[in-house]
Amino acid sequence: MQNRLAFPIILISAIVAATFALLWWSDRDRVYNLTLATGGELGEYYEFGEALAEVVARHNPRIQIKVLETQGSRQNVELLAENKAQLALIQSDTLLPADVRVVSFLFPEIFHLVARTEADINNVKDLEGKRIALMPEGSGSYQLFWYLSRHYGLDGTDLEAIPMPSERAYVALQRGEVDAMFRIIALGNSTLSKLLQTPDLNLISIEQGAALQLFKPALEPALIPTGTYNGSVPIPPEDLPVVGVRSLLITRENINPYAIHEITRILFERRNDLLEKSPQAAMIVRPGNVRDLGLPFHPGAKSFYTQDEPSFLEKYAEPMGFLLSAGVLGISSLWQFRLWLKGRQKNNADFYNLEILNLIDRVHDCDTTEELDSIREQLFKIFRKVVVDLDEDRISPESFQSFTFTWEAAVTTIRHRETLL
Repeated sequence: MQNRLAFPIILISAIVAATFALLWWSDRDRVYNLTLATGGELGEYYEFGEALAEVVARHNPRIQIKVLETQGSRQNVELLAENKAQLALIQSDTLLPADVRVVSFLFPEIFHLVARTEADINNVKDLEGKRIALMPEGSGSYQLFWYLSRHYGLDGTDLEAIPMPSERAYVALQRGEVDAMFRIIALGNSTLSKLLQTPDLNLISIEQGAALQLFKPALEPALIPTGTYNGSVPIPPEDLPVVGVRSLLITRENINPYAIHEITRILFERRNDLLEKSPQAAMIVRPGNVRDLGLPFHPGAKSFYTQDEPSFLEKYAEPMGFLLSAGVLGISSLWQFRLWLKGRQKNNADFYNLEILNLIDRVHDCDTTEELDSIREQLFKIFRKVVVDLDEDRISPESFQSFTFTWEAAVTTIRHRETLL
């Protein structure tokens, strides 16, 4: 039996070792092509995504990120679930599938409600009966507007909500086609800043942020500081209470840990490079500095947050795994080949081992020391037979060593049972 099995085992071991070597060698030069779902082309998500892709490629050419324009958070999660994207930017209040993992908290985004002066809108409740430009239906801004309006006792029958792209919403507000516009966007947005220079447009406060947070923990009270959108004639003229929500960079659990670790590392270590392309990068914070949202982090990102750089084992896990596997398979192949060459030996060790195992089972059922003495006598008889077979070359030295391990285990078991009795 051993003669027939030895050669196939050796062949399979060699094939497996060669496969490991090929996989390890190919992974050394592997390029990770990832798609990042962002938002509208004129929004912060898309701008930040472009900056991240460029900076990551500059500092690690093995990671290439394609930036995808989308309608917002909800669509981004769908693209992630369908594997049409491997990374996504979302608002932290977005519902996530079980296999989604966080890469990093990003910049905070602020609720902006801009209204025309003649519309006489001073708070959210005043939106009743008015025309409101909203962001597209797949966006986080659209979803959170309805949560905000319901808090103030308004629903779809109390106002006219008109979803549209951001650039169209700005034009509609300037022309008076709508009375107000709601958008969640990072502070200091340049396009919004230009819009607010229009004399008949005002930023409206959104209060009760702490109350909103009670029912949706991802939200938090925030302020738009005085002069954020103009310093000479301050816009807003004083700190304006509003509501904020933090943005997230997310991925799926099965995305390569090395790629995610590198993206996370570059995100924090190359912050200045990101700032040149996206000012919002200045507000990115490490997870320990923000409130815990109960979201699991990807192992690749977690390895960066818990230490400055990957440990030796993490960094060289793949080549070490290959070397270990190749070594084990090589030793196994040599061992099998040796057994094949010595196949003429009659090896009865398995038979004796089974006899001993049966005796061990009987030991557990013994109730008297006399029974144990009887089993011990049988045990030594087996030992004498094995020694004779070893002397007459019916058992190999290696098999005898294996047998002695089992035999000593049986002796130990008998002693233990004697102690209990």
